[in-house]
Amino acid sequence: MLIGNLRWRLAALLLLAAGCVGCGQNATAQGMKLVHAERSLYREVLVYEGRGVRCMCFTRECRVGRQSCLDLHDADRIVMTYPRMMLTALYVMPEPAKVLIIGLGGGTLPIALQHVVPDVRIDVVEIDPAVVKVAKRYFGFAENDSTRATVADGRVFVKRALREGRRYDLIMLDAFDHEYIPEHLLTQEFLSEVKALLSPGGVLAANTFSASRLYDHESATYAAVFPAFFNLKKDNRVIIASNGELPSKETLRANSKRFERVFRRFGFEAASMLPLFSTKADWDTNARVLTDQYSPANLLNLRQRE
Repeated sequence: MLIGNLRWRLAALLLLAAGCVGCGQNATAQGMKLVHAERSLYREVLVYEGRGVRCMCFTRECRVGRQSCLDLHDADRIVMTYPRMMLTALYVMPEPAKVLIIGLGGGTLPIALQHVVPDVRIDVVEIDPAVVKVAKRYFGFAENDSTRATVADGRVFVKRALREGRRYDLIMLDAFDHEYIPEHLLTQEFLSEVKALLSPGGVLAANTFSASRLYDHESATYAAVFPAFFNLKKDNRVIIASNGELPSKETLRANSKRFERVFRRFGFEAASMLPLFSTKADWDTNARVLTDQYSPANLLNLRQRE
């Protein structure tokens, strides 16, 4: 049993290394110091600082990636690449009235959306109350009249929201544990539930890895629910899908211009993200779809490693 656990963990680490930015060096090697640590029911929540940046991690010395980072000298600048890509979902849905974010991290996405779409109403769902506490204390996240945080499992929240008849114009999936996306948030059934929660023409943006042993299965699962989607890859991968037709390149370009000023404030150019939009299938389209009955993410990692 011990050997099996060790093999399982090694496989998970190899998976993460394939898609994790900045994993070549740990936090100590990069001159970062631990400023906060607490153990929750789910994980350790750690905060490191160094070289003008503060980061949240779920592993000691950030051995397996960083959940969120804050520029200590320029709080508006978005440090990591994946939140920038997630925000380009606004090129598809420029004026979302209601947004659901599953996975809080340091709160980069809800904080940015409040600046970009001032009248937006945001529901953030985070399973770990320790993450919510750390995001508020160290990363500037705050609840207010337009943004509220709910401590709950993301899938449970989605099911409840469906029963209550809620709809969202934009749903962002950004839930990770210390290893990868939880298995029950990777299945065809879950993505179908998320799609049903979207308003007509609503948009899904999902943060995942640009390379992993699950890439083909994960991609095939999204394609089973959303026959066409944009596949953005730079460091991480972001999938942007629509509960309707995808916009043309011309529409994406026109919509991006609406965000030039605010995205420049965040530290990047809106137009620089346009070349990342691709609908090309770069995965094995015959890969088996992940379902609630077949979602052996860790077993798949082991098999493909052997």
